[in-house]
Amino acid sequence: MTAALWIWGITLALVTLVIVPLAIFLLHRTLGAASAIERYARETLEAGVGIAENTEAVTALDETIHTATSLLEAIQMLNERTATVAKLVGSGKE
Repeated sequence: MTAALWIWGITLALVTLVIVPLAIFLLHRTLGAASAIERYARETLEAGVGIAENTEAVTALDETIHTATSLLEAIQMLNERTATVAKLVGSGKE
């Protein structure tokens, strides 16, 4: 019976002095890593929102390019018509 008490006491001391502090240490490290991950995730979210806000102009740029293309087509037609009128006016003076 005395041997069982010694084994029980040594096991209890081992758990109290080694296992519990080790578990607390590892849990503290895990909490620190989780906090760092949360901080990095927050920073990543802020950066992503900033990127999304800064790239909204791309849509407006696409619309500008479309409008500019339409304007260039209109200018080309106007140049053709102007050249035709210039030929007609020029041929009438001769």
